[in-house]
Amino acid sequence: MKCRILILLLSFSAAIGSAAGQTKKAGRRPPSTPDIQGIWNFATITPLERPAELAGKEFFTEQEAAQYEKDVLARTNMDRRDGGAHADLERAYNDFWWDRGTKVVKTWRTSLIVDPKNGRIPPLTAAAKDRQAARQAANRDHEFDGPENRPLFERCLILQGAGAPTTPTAYNNNTQIVQTPEFVAIHNEMGHEVRIIPLDGRPHLAQTVRQWKGDSRGHWDGDTLVVETTNFSAKNSFRGSGPDMTLTERFRRLDADTLEYRFTVDDPDTFIQPWTVEIPLTRTPGPIFEYACHEGNYGMQGVLAGARAQEKMEVEAKKPAK
Repeated sequence: MKCRILILLLSFSAAIGSAAGQTKKAGRRPPSTPDIQGIWNFATITPLERPAELAGKEFFTEQEAAQYEKDVLARTNMDRRDGGAHADLERAYNDFWWDRGTKVVKTWRTSLIVDPKNGRIPPLTAAAKDRQAARQAANRDHEFDGPENRPLFERCLILQGAGAPTTPTAYNNNTQIVQTPEFVAIHNEMGHEVRIIPLDGRPHLAQTVRQWKGDSRGHWDGDTLVVETTNFSAKNSFRGSGPDMTLTERFRRLDADTLEYRFTVDDPDTFIQPWTVEIPLTRTPGPIFEYACHEGNYGMQGVLAGARAQEKMEVEAKKPAK
């Protein structure tokens, strides 16, 4: 169960200033650069990939968008009680706890992926398919051996929608951006993740250094903040990506209340071509809340204890009958 603790904006800004270290005036941006600071919401029911039933349709009409929103909200309503006890159990939390959004993106696109034009993640390369099969086989044999074999989100190391890149998720779809002359800080509410991105032209870390969220470097290209991230860990895959993925993010103000966020995944070892996502972020008054993921919770103990109990049952079943 997530615990949300209010974090004062003043305290956060002070922490960013401390982390930046070299900044002369924390919270101040260069006067010649655009202002992308603020708290932005990226919740949307527009899917990452275009659904099969919308193949060939890049944009909704206004009427189609309204109907799609109505259909999705009815289908994902967790307060429904149809389908029997098992279906009710799988719905987990009541609808109150979910915050996926209620609208499609402002552009009325039918997918967040804008390139390729079919709105789908490109096919995997042969090498990536082999890598994926090997990973799945290893998971089948050892996924319950210990906590280190469980997914990263179960261990509160990296949560869906957090880190790089940012994608909509079930709740906590907010991000806060703070600018200084030397750094930009991007704080995702989901997972309480903060990336502090240098803007001073320093090179990336050596390729031998790998990080959960990669190594980010930023610069201004006119009115657009461009952030390039490399040096990912092989243990943190994004949609099947490999550790040599290059992620390029772009942030651009469209108007007072809209920030365009685009990112391109370039990973020739994994995908047959690069692909790009576009998400319009909407200004929100906030505040940002803490997503307090708890690594040592009872859920992890229960998962591993259940695995040991199942192993014991399998051993007993193999014993010859007396």
